[in-house]
Amino acid sequence: MTTTPDVAPEDLTLAGDFDSPTMQQWKDEVAKVLNRGRPENKQLSSDQAYERLRKTTVDGITVEPIYTKDDAVDLGYTGSATFVRGTTVRNGEMDAWDVRVLHEDPEAKFTNTEILEDLQRGAMSVWLRVDPDAVKPEDVEKALEGVDLTLAPAAVSSYTDQIAAADALLAVAEKRGDDKAIISLGLDPIGQAATTGEKADLSKLADYAKKVQKFAKLNSDSEYVADTQLSRAITIDGTIWHNAGAGDVHELGWLLATGAEYVRALIEAGLSVDEAFNAIEFRVTATTNQMLTIARLRALRVAWARIGEEFGVDERLRGARQHAVQSRRQITRDDAYVNMLRGTISCFSAAVAGAEAVTVLPFDTAWGLPNRFSRRVARNTQIVLAEESNIGRVNDPAGGAWAMESLTKEIADKAWAELQTVEAAGGMAAYLADGSVEKDLAEVNEARAKALATRKQPITGVSEFPNPTEAPVEGFRERLELERGGLPFLRDSEVFEEMRDATKGHDNAKVFLAGLGTRRDFGAREGFASNYFHIAGLATILQEGGSTEEIVAAFKESGTPVACLCSSRKVYSEKGLEVAKALKDAGAKTVLLAGNIKELGDVDASGVIDGTIALGVDVVAGLNDILQTLEVRK
Repeated sequence: MTTTPDVAPEDLTLAGDFDSPTMQQWKDEVAKVLNRGRPENKQLSSDQAYERLRKTTVDGITVEPIYTKDDAVDLGYTGSATFVRGTTVRNGEMDAWDVRVLHEDPEAKFTNTEILEDLQRGAMSVWLRVDPDAVKPEDVEKALEGVDLTLAPAAVSSYTDQIAAADALLAVAEKRGDDKAIISLGLDPIGQAATTGEKADLSKLADYAKKVQKFAKLNSDSEYVADTQLSRAITIDGTIWHNAGAGDVHELGWLLATGAEYVRALIEAGLSVDEAFNAIEFRVTATTNQMLTIARLRALRVAWARIGEEFGVDERLRGARQHAVQSRRQITRDDAYVNMLRGTISCFSAAVAGAEAVTVLPFDTAWGLPNRFSRRVARNTQIVLAEESNIGRVNDPAGGAWAMESLTKEIADKAWAELQTVEAAGGMAAYLADGSVEKDLAEVNEARAKALATRKQPITGVSEFPNPTEAPVEGFRERLELERGGLPFLRDSEVFEEMRDATKGHDNAKVFLAGLGTRRDFGAREGFASNYFHIAGLATILQEGGSTEEIVAAFKESGTPVACLCSSRKVYSEKGLEVAKALKDAGAKTVLLAGNIKELGDVDASGVIDGTIALGVDVVAGLNDILQTLEVRK
């Protein structure tokens, strides 16, 4: 009997009998795939095929279809040098990051009850938004009643009055008299200027940086941990820029520019460079694009360490501490339960990227203040990822992946260029005040709006696979209106939600689908067209096959002036134009074709076919035209 040796032979090479493929060979194989079914005169070259797979984000980040060892970099070690691999070293424990819960309910007693429940069930720290529509400054103490700030850190933020929020939290910590309390005062005057439209006032930063120095300073002889201030006065909030529309480059570039400006202000006020860096942490956005989120958080650490080098900061203090928050801009109102998946991806990305704290937003955030169930899901999303998926046990698990290293470098380089642009304009406060931020955001938002409208950037449950008959979310608490004067906050799905709102309660908000031929002929196109119309909440009435006369009779019975033909190329060429003309004669104001107009054959369809539904069309413009035809929207 043959036995298998316990030890593999020294000369074993698993791929030894295969030649290493070249990049050109890979491109040639890509071209073969993409050229399947293409006419001879429209065949793509290997370079053209490769270009089809290359993606570019709205702010100019190029995502290549493949990366190679040429993209490899010298990674270094976690907690040292460029900090690309992480500022905080993970030791394999399950609590690798801080599970931070956001509370913004104005009812102080209710908020306190919910905070204590969160902390008892796995949350590790508390984040209070202190604003007229959220927690009041005078209620911060009541909201934090029973919370041990030495075990459960507390952070505050405010869109409208950061000083009041900081004073309220400081008062709680000072009243308790425990210098081991871990607090974050959330000061970001440039961020507040962006949200209110007022002038940024940096004059008080140094005073609060000094006030917080007596709280929770970590001393360690470890080579990875310096004399680090755990309590921090300043939180530079990138989510403000993101929620106003910024992409990866602008969010990171403006974080860096703001940080550099704050460091200068602190030094001028008498703090040392080390004390200035110790006063600052970052709040960053975690989106559903996991690769770009991971790369952006890694790039922030690299770039911030470089700024620290320029200022002469102790090398061990140059790491950027990051609080990652799920993108509020990507949360949808419709099909809200899909937001659970968005939260999972965002949390995964932030954790893999090495964020020290992570906040997952409740899935019903777009509806109002969360209920107990939605907060529980948001909290447990993090706990499952940490304790069951174990993604926090490894330091920088994405490190060394050629794609990740290339994207990290590209984002860092482009953000650094953005930093230089802002610096040349006089700094971040001046760049915001002179309207440059609004101009940059307008360009990015315009590009994103086009990508959303053409579904190159799809939104599951909203612009793709919508459910027009879904029940509304229940159990949430109504939000108060917050009046601000600064940058408007956006959500990507709003343009689609507005169309859904317009069709609610309208009996005539429907479209007639003419399925030509058999189910085999029209089934695929009918499904595609229905998906298109359901985006706006339009009902669809399908006529399955039949003669032209039968289709016309069904159309008249439907009571809608909008019709859409659905079938195959073969059936279109046989009877598509005939049916379209008959529908026009029967009173159809708009006749659409699901597919390409060329599928009708060599015929003149002008004045008969009013438009087509195909991949890449502007669904927002098309659906709004239909809503006007239906007299649902003027």
